Amino acid sequence: MTIRIVHLCDAPDAAPILARWFVDEWTPWYGPGGPGDAEADLAACRSRDTLPVCLVALDGDGRVLGTVALKPESVGSELGVGPWLAAFLVGPDHRGRGVGSALVAALEDEARRLGVPCLYTSADAAGGVLARRGWQAMAGSESLRGPVTVFRLDLEVASPPD
Repeated sequence: MTIRIVHLCDAPDAAPILARWFVDEWTPWYGPGGPGDAEADLAACRSRDTLPVCLVALDGDGRVLGTVALKPESVGSELGVGPWLAAFLVGPDHRGRGVGSALVAALEDEARRLGVPCLYTSADAAGGVLARRGWQAMAGSESLRGPVTVFRLDLEVASPPD
């Protein structure tokens, strides 16, 4: 499968699909009565050069496969650290095909490009992808969906050109 990673601002038609996926995946936060607003969160991530930034995975025909965001902080994080890999989601029909790994790798590269020295994330289901990419489990925490593991990745940030 061909996977192309782009900024959300370059694939605006992806936002309504992603908003529906957010509601389905994170119902306690984005669903009816939840405190989140999927459309507003996605709209806030339409940047290339300032946080928050959202990346979208597309197939060769332009269909949305998944997404991930780089945010300055995590909603509800009591750790007081960041920036965060957040909103990491692969569509149910596209899981197990390398989309998640491609998104995480692209976000790590994006963070390096933006000069971010380390990243954090919390995960209840994607821990295997993160561990394979060298993320280190550092703490446990709670989310609205239950227990999560907090991970950290130290990045080698490229030096600015002379």
